[in-house]
Amino acid sequence: MKTRCFVTLLCVSAGPKGVINDWRRFKLDSVDQTVPQNKRELLRQMSSPRDDDKERLNRKMSVQEYELIQEEDERCLKRYRKQCMQEMHERLSFGPKFESVHELESGEAFLEVIEKEHRLTLVVVHIYQHGVKGCEELNSCLDCLATEYSSVKFCRIDAVATGAAERFSSEVLPTLLVYKAGELLGNFLAVTQHFNEEFFATDVEAFLNEYGLLPEKEFEACAADEDEGGEVE
Repeated sequence: MKTRCFVTLLCVSAGPKGVINDWRRFKLDSVDQTVPQNKRELLRQMSSPRDDDKERLNRKMSVQEYELIQEEDERCLKRYRKQCMQEMHERLSFGPKFESVHELESGEAFLEVIEKEHRLTLVVVHIYQHGVKGCEELNSCLDCLATEYSSVKFCRIDAVATGAAERFSSEVLPTLLVYKAGELLGNFLAVTQHFNEEFFATDVEAFLNEYGLLPEKEFEACAADEDEGGEVE
């Protein structure tokens, strides 16, 4: 089912003929040198046929190509799918990319990141204080999540640097605030009370996902699917 949906999406964006030609070229570039010479030659003909190939291919291509794809390892198709999805992601993505946690040095910087960030960018701010239980661990978790959700701007700021330390006493730390287009979407005081004594980035991720605050990880999931070696349906 995944493969059918993927091919449908590619056909909409590039047209059936363009998708088939791109696949053949990718297959030719990726073909294992252990594949018999006659099959490599068939792939070459299908990828960039010469004039003297065309009549024969027009008559036999569909059956031969089907048999060849059935016999070949499907890992090549998975690599092709991953490459195409990444290219589509780059074309369709809006807004900047971050991939790290930004340290905010003052209350002014805090306000600026909320009010002036791209309207499509989700901003997650961790308010912490050195020595407060859970703050250091949460910082480490956000470092991990920032690499996985590059379109999300993860920030942190010391409670004292906010200029409103009286509002962020140790009892409400660590605090997570989530904004988009200047609007507060999530306000989680003493957020670690929702976790076990020992928690990890996946726990923070699951918590934010419960509130629908993180974007989908479709392209990372595609890569994971290839690494797991799951079957293509």
